[in-house]
Amino acid sequence: MERTRAFAAIWCRAVHPAAGTPMTRPEFERYLRPLAARLRDALRAQPFDPRPGAEVGAALVHGHCTDPDALPLILGAVDAYLPLYCPPGAGRTAGEDRARCTRLQHALAAGFARALRERTLAEQEAISRAALAAQAQTEQALHTSEARFRAVFEGAAIGVGIADVDGHITDVNDALVRMFRSLDHPVAGRNVGELVHPQDSPEVWGLYAELVRGDRDHYRVEKPYYRGDGSVLWTDLSVTLLRDAQGRPQYQLALMEDITERRLLHERLRHQATHDDLTGLPNRALFFERLDKALESGGADEDFGLCYLDIDGFKAVNDSLGHGVGDQLLVAVAERLRSCVTGPHELIARLGGDEFVALITGPGAQRDVTALARRMLDALAEPVRLDGRHLSVRASIGIVDGPVGELGAAEVLRSADITMYRAKAAGGNRYEVADADSDARAIARHDLTNCLPGALDNGEFFIEYQPLVRLADGTVRGAEALVRWLHPVHGVLGPDQFIPLAESTGLIVPLGRWVLEEAARQARAWRNDDSCPLPLRVNVNLSPAQLRYPSLVAETVAVLDNAGLEPSALCLEVTESALIGADEEELRPLRQLADLGVDIALDDFGTGYSNLSYLRRLPVSTLKLDRSFTRGMQCAPADPVDVKIVEGIVSLAHTLDLSVTVEGVETGTQADHLRILGCETAQGWYYARPGPPERLHALSLADASS
Repeated sequence: MERTRAFAAIWCRAVHPAAGTPMTRPEFERYLRPLAARLRDALRAQPFDPRPGAEVGAALVHGHCTDPDALPLILGAVDAYLPLYCPPGAGRTAGEDRARCTRLQHALAAGFARALRERTLAEQEAISRAALAAQAQTEQALHTSEARFRAVFEGAAIGVGIADVDGHITDVNDALVRMFRSLDHPVAGRNVGELVHPQDSPEVWGLYAELVRGDRDHYRVEKPYYRGDGSVLWTDLSVTLLRDAQGRPQYQLALMEDITERRLLHERLRHQATHDDLTGLPNRALFFERLDKALESGGADEDFGLCYLDIDGFKAVNDSLGHGVGDQLLVAVAERLRSCVTGPHELIARLGGDEFVALITGPGAQRDVTALARRMLDALAEPVRLDGRHLSVRASIGIVDGPVGELGAAEVLRSADITMYRAKAAGGNRYEVADADSDARAIARHDLTNCLPGALDNGEFFIEYQPLVRLADGTVRGAEALVRWLHPVHGVLGPDQFIPLAESTGLIVPLGRWVLEEAARQARAWRNDDSCPLPLRVNVNLSPAQLRYPSLVAETVAVLDNAGLEPSALCLEVTESALIGADEEELRPLRQLADLGVDIALDDFGTGYSNLSYLRRLPVSTLKLDRSFTRGMQCAPADPVDVKIVEGIVSLAHTLDLSVTVEGVETGTQADHLRILGCETAQGWYYARPGPPERLHALSLADASS
């Protein structure tokens, strides 16, 4: 309570000298105390509601605080001292209270302006009634009416002026003289037609012409004027036509309210609402406003071009150097991008984070937008110097262009975003131009990504098995479990169509767990089948994301226990690229699984360009040779280069006590070459395509040969 009283006292000291209220300073301070309490309570309220600020603004006007010059002092005291004397409550930060205080100021200003306008309108109505009454009663009580009108005319707080129908200004009151600051350049005696301003709305002078012709009796507009000192006066102008006894236009009565401060406040708040606090560039709201207008109101020959820019690797700057340096970098980037916008039909804005967008409109926009993208990349080519560091800036840009009227703003931004990520995927620091096919593919990927979680819950995934055949005798030794998605719209999808999406969203972990559980149950079923001549082993692919999953070992052991399966019945396949550069901490889960008896296979061997000596560190028991090395053996004679490469890899593997499995075997000739070279097992369409588990135990080399 004491802090609120202290705030009210400071508020009173700041405002009372300019308030124009008849209250003494102690009376005014007592009047402000409940209003200060209202602001305090509104600032702390949950949920926050700025409407009490408007009520406080109206209460100040009702307390005769009506001088427009008082409004900046009222808002300044609230801005400076309300958060200080009413500090944040539990669960809120000072930044949140500052944002609330700004919204309360906005509401207070709106309430003050509304109440002042209502008061002004009441005065205007009284003046108009007095003028009309004076006109109607001229013959009966001319002297009395004139005295009454003159009293209202001279004592009004708003500006009042009288002119004839030719526009000659015959009389103005003191309030209007003060508004125009025109002691040296009097308004009286001038013509209304001289009071033009470049910012006059197009309809102002049309309404004036209708009034002096007698086609209308009244109009009201917001109009700017030049003051005697050259500054701009904004007014709420109401003009009424006064007629003679025969109804002919005789005079025009102008009532003016000074709304300059309110106008400046509105423009200030509008700028804050439409510009980015950090960079000063137009923000998302203003950009979409301009984009909507450009796309909807352009002519038949109007084009547009849009550049969507994202800084490559910006997250690394924030993570390594801190958000302060990141903000400085964004400011520097904004300044450089601002310099790229050279024409009145070009706009650069910050959408948020490290995303910027440039818009260009006009007949040549489709041609000029690529030049704008090149200017933006060139502007960022020079490293940015911050705190003694030179930071290189790379950016990816997606370009969308075309005639206006064909696409909406949301479609344009979506296409630009998709195209920007295509530029990133191509290496970054470049621009790409949108095309419909790329957009369609990206949208399809997005739709699949959205469907993935529900697909797992709805049981839309199933597993096919491709046999692993022993080359020496053609017996089936096991099978690789290959997951498929039975999509309700697109049909059966292969893993290449959804596994990358699952990895990018993190769903690969629960999906991989489900595949492991299903494969383990199937392996147990094969081992319980007396018709199987040999116990079959199942191979399951392990993604890089699963390798980093903390519970990988524990969950794998649990799956084997639940299925009643020995660890030796399971082989986990890991791609070579996933293990390149892995340290001991990253290899520990694989070592633990290998120590338990689970086989580890290095999949797609030969595609990762790893150091062959690195194989000695890996806890693998099998190399799966990529099919690209054996295509030259599909027909006789075999490609001697392929033969030498495979022979060297097999020799190296056997030296390291590793077995070799070959993928993609498609012909008997190929299988014979691989058997002669010493490969242990193979898989491919020569033996069988992936299929249901029921047919696995019936396959053999003799069947394939026949």
